[in-house]
Amino acid sequence: MKVLLKKDHELLGAAGDIKEVKDGYARNYLIPHGIATPATPSNLKSYEEVKRQKSRKIERETKDAQVIASRLESNPITITVKTAEEGKIYGSVTAQMIYDILIEKGYQTIDRKKIVVPEHIKSVGEYEVEVKLYTGVAAKLKVTVEGEKTEETAETAEEPKSE
Repeated sequence: MKVLLKKDHELLGAAGDIKEVKDGYARNYLIPHGIATPATPSNLKSYEEVKRQKSRKIERETKDAQVIASRLESNPITITVKTAEEGKIYGSVTAQMIYDILIEKGYQTIDRKKIVVPEHIKSVGEYEVEVKLYTGVAAKLKVTVEGEKTEETAETAEEPKSE
């Protein structure tokens, strides 16, 4: 009996393959477990339609991800944190902090777990962070970390110089 595989099977092959199997194996195992269907012309036609729809969906999602990636790359973000001496910051800049700023800017479709911070950001400066948007689509986001004026530095800046 010829069957159309609906799911990947380690012995028979990948989803969409047409395989010749024994009648009992198909009727008693593959079809009841939803692994395969009989390879009739109507089943083949419906599978081809489902396959076309999936490819269109993947293509559309890839295009959307590329548009978001280009927007991310052209719009760098700035994070203001409290700093100690010599530009060192208290703690570090995390993916969650970057995610919160992206949400504020209107990027609701980005997953926090897909923001890859390559090294620990523990000082003031510019960094490049990768944001994975879809399979094969990633954006390089420029993150600028600026120091916030603390009370000590603000007081020393405001003191008048004696002449």
